[in-house]
Amino acid sequence: MIYDVVIAGAGPVGLFLACELRLAGRSVLVLEQAEDPHSPLKRLPFGMRGLSAPTLEALHRRGLLDDLAPLPKKAAGGSTPAAAHWMEQPRQPGGHFAGIQFYQDRIDVSKWPYRLPSPAGTSMAVEMQSLESLLAARASAMGAEIRRGLGVEGVEQTHAGVTVRAQGETFQGRWLVGCDGGRSTVRKAAGFTFAGTDPEFTGYSLEVELADPEQLRTGRHYTPTGMYTYAQPGTIAMVEFDGGIFHRSQPITREHVQAVLRRVCGIDIDVTALKLATTWTDRANQATTYRQGRVLLAGDAAHIHSPLGGQGLNLGLGDAMNLGWKLAATLRGDAPADLLDSYADERHPLGQQVLDWSRAQVALMRPSPSSRALEAVIRDLIDTRDGATYFAERVWGVALRYELGDSHPLVGRSAPDFAFADGTRLGEHLRTGQGLLLDFDPRAPLQAWAARWHGRIAYRAGDASEKPGLTAVLVRPDGIVAWVAEAAPAPDALTQAAARWFGEPGALHQPG
Repeated sequence: MIYDVVIAGAGPVGLFLACELRLAGRSVLVLEQAEDPHSPLKRLPFGMRGLSAPTLEALHRRGLLDDLAPLPKKAAGGSTPAAAHWMEQPRQPGGHFAGIQFYQDRIDVSKWPYRLPSPAGTSMAVEMQSLESLLAARASAMGAEIRRGLGVEGVEQTHAGVTVRAQGETFQGRWLVGCDGGRSTVRKAAGFTFAGTDPEFTGYSLEVELADPEQLRTGRHYTPTGMYTYAQPGTIAMVEFDGGIFHRSQPITREHVQAVLRRVCGIDIDVTALKLATTWTDRANQATTYRQGRVLLAGDAAHIHSPLGGQGLNLGLGDAMNLGWKLAATLRGDAPADLLDSYADERHPLGQQVLDWSRAQVALMRPSPSSRALEAVIRDLIDTRDGATYFAERVWGVALRYELGDSHPLVGRSAPDFAFADGTRLGEHLRTGQGLLLDFDPRAPLQAWAARWHGRIAYRAGDASEKPGLTAVLVRPDGIVAWVAEAAPAPDALTQAAARWFGEPGALHQPG
């Protein structure tokens, strides 16, 4: 069998991409190296992830958000999740930059005039295992084939397709997407250049038993040799600025963890047992292109950085949302010639921004007098109204905008979640994976115009309660605004915008 798309990696990015492709009716095979999808690192406390506004909007627009359980403020048994000690603070935090928190009461949401109230919200804490299980169940229910215990070993491509070798088996696909993580076999086999910066530290995520848990102060602390975050009785995250030399270089032992913890915290503390441990670094690399022939990259296979701020998962899911409908249209045969190239054009700059955001946090964490002085400046700025709003825009993703060549401030941004008179919202009308034309001007009905893109653009007459100065809006399948009109819609301009994203119109479709 020749699959439309073979996806390497059954993490959240690969699974979400599989859902997007199946939504468009494409045949999908997902190959995953691990036989068992479960891991202690995907569960609390280490498996806690923060989802940003674009991710929550994507899940809402595909009908997944209602089935995703957010982490409660109190975990089972009445305790706070160990990795989320900030949940019990008197002021409600909105997020952080290098551990410096900004707070909800400082954020000026009036700076976002096109952002309407939505079930998606701006941020949510979830467990990695719950998210991955939800996406795996949806992908399987939609007809994606998921094969576990089959890691990709080799890739060969021609002008017509890709051959993938995995654990002695061979698979054929018209396209291959590497979603197989930071050490991506697909990226290496296909010859992508992975450029970036070397690590400055080794980071540790630990579950330990301590002889005296009261010796360590809870919360996040900078020290002359690094940084540590502690939640009782024994959850620790710490970084040692050693150039990243320990990461994956040797086994993690109790003795080693104790020695590093003593150096970082400056206390002769005794680690009596090591229950769970993993390491990470601040290495920041990005593929110089996201496409080589019929091979594409998404998620950590395309870009890696430190987990500071938790933006890696959101960046990868955004890749999947952006790529899915474009690759499906290319397979369907009605996509504009350069549609697939727009995936890298839009996502690569965003990936670079996130890598730089990560590097800036590392610079603030360095154990040096200059970094501590800079930290004091950032603390002052982040506690101002403008400062908190800026950091919220970046951390929550509400500032995301693709440069689509239109000066209107809404074009290239996520579409407002308009509430309609029948009780539905815009997000619900994107669940078919089609584009959407919103017509707010009853004097110039555009339903016949939209019918020319039958199966590619749906039509919705305008009865929204809030539509800030807009008479018509064209929304891409990923929820990004492609075109707007503030006066009577100009059909020629609308046709030009639609052709850019949806191809040439067909003959006028007459329903029935």
